[in-house]
Amino acid sequence: MGIGTCDELLNMFLEFLASEKGYSKSTSRCYRHDVGEFFQIVARKGLGLDTPPETPGDVRPDQVTVLMIRGYLTALHKKNSKATIARKLSAVRSFFKYLVKHGFLQNSPAEQVLTPKQSRHIPVYLSVDEMLRMLDGISVDTLLGTRDRAMFETIYSSGLRVSELEGMNTRDINFEGGMIRVVGKGNKERRVPIGQHALEAIRVYRKRLARETGIDMDPGGPLFLNKFGKRLTTRSMARILEKIARQCGIAVPISPHALRHSFATHMLDAGADLKVVQELLGHESLATTQRYTHVSISRLMEVYDKAHPRR
Repeated sequence: MGIGTCDELLNMFLEFLASEKGYSKSTSRCYRHDVGEFFQIVARKGLGLDTPPETPGDVRPDQVTVLMIRGYLTALHKKNSKATIARKLSAVRSFFKYLVKHGFLQNSPAEQVLTPKQSRHIPVYLSVDEMLRMLDGISVDTLLGTRDRAMFETIYSSGLRVSELEGMNTRDINFEGGMIRVVGKGNKERRVPIGQHALEAIRVYRKRLARETGIDMDPGGPLFLNKFGKRLTTRSMARILEKIARQCGIAVPISPHALRHSFATHMLDAGADLKVVQELLGHESLATTQRYTHVSISRLMEVYDKAHPRR
């Protein structure tokens, strides 16, 4: 008796990611897409199956071999970057790991396939001068301008992911203690400091919001609102930042994530401990945080010149 089709097992896998791993809906959708795409390519190309299935959903995971997965990667190479291929292979690997762990398979064919080597990309970031020029350049003549200043001050002050800012409620801000509660990837919670510039910008925005619209500081309500009084989305934040950056003469295209990169870079450049920055950013792996150390070479050389006896 077979173990079931990929459709059946994929649904079980996605339920596991949501309930046991705490993955968000958007992350689960990515897994569904990537694993589903794998079985689509297997079905379409055959890739070693004696009898090609009628639909991708009819493929059984116990039919999958190492050669099929390698053939799948070959098909991806034509249209995808190495980083994208690595992500898709990781999703397939996680799916088969789940099947082994829960007794559907004895071994995972994906474990024998190597991840393509990737070139390390330097994160886009702004210099301190560019960062401050952009924040100070946001006009606060209107309610929306006041909101935008508060929003981007908060990302830069605490190194937040834009998705974390989107999900933030007013009760997550501790004005007296200068801390904010952040719910990050996998619903993992952390508390990080927030600076006085950002706190004051939030105060000004929420007071003006209440004065002009009557919307008060509902503890369970979203911190940042769109013009319709609803929670502001990550996509809207990105569009707003692009417009602000152009108006301030920022030469490179930037996203809200670039403000997070800038936070990490400036902290390390000022001498912050790598482990501390890791905690602030909510990174599981120190290696992820180490991507930012390369931009602090000038700081490293400055310390070396001051400290080494035979420089």
